[in-house]
Amino acid sequence: MSRTVCLRCKRPESHCLCALIPALAPRTRVVVLQHPSEARHALNTARLAVLGLAGARRLVGECFRHEQWAEPGWTPHVLFPGEGAQVLTPDCAAAVGGPIQLIVPDGTWTHARKLLHINPELAALPRVMLPAGLMTRYRVRHADIAGALSTIEAVTHALNAIEAPQSFDALLRPFEALIDGQIEGMGADLYARHHLNRKVPWR
Repeated sequence: MSRTVCLRCKRPESHCLCALIPALAPRTRVVVLQHPSEARHALNTARLAVLGLAGARRLVGECFRHEQWAEPGWTPHVLFPGEGAQVLTPDCAAAVGGPIQLIVPDGTWTHARKLLHINPELAALPRVMLPAGLMTRYRVRHADIAGALSTIEAVTHALNAIEAPQSFDALLRPFEALIDGQIEGMGADLYARHHLNRKVPWR
């Protein structure tokens, strides 16, 4: 028998996270471009990030037209590391002369790179990246590179930098509950065997 799912957060109603999702209103306009494979993953965090941010959008696909992601009045920047990417700081918005549109590729690193590769208009946009040394709390998924963050963590850190001193840490409340629930559900032994003993953290 299938479980009833919350239509908003897409979690089972018995584990609905909606009460923890904040209502934040950043000046920055967030657009998440989510690879289809990530959209099908039960633990993807992009949906939670978008639900907590006024004006944010999540687009699922691989090829995106300009009119799908463009936000008139905002200056677009892609949140993805690479050569020439600017490390996010509190003066970023002032430096570009207006509010930032933060375009966030969502998926594994391979999928995120593919999204940029097959969307040259997006790949040509200015890039921004998070400072080094941030640690993920996404303790139930794994990545192919060290130091990677979940999408909701990356968006939170980015907004904290762009719009300092305003804090967007409340965005992480449903994320923390999601992770704690997964760990509780799998049990301490299984969690330790499959996650604590691995050396490479998730993205």
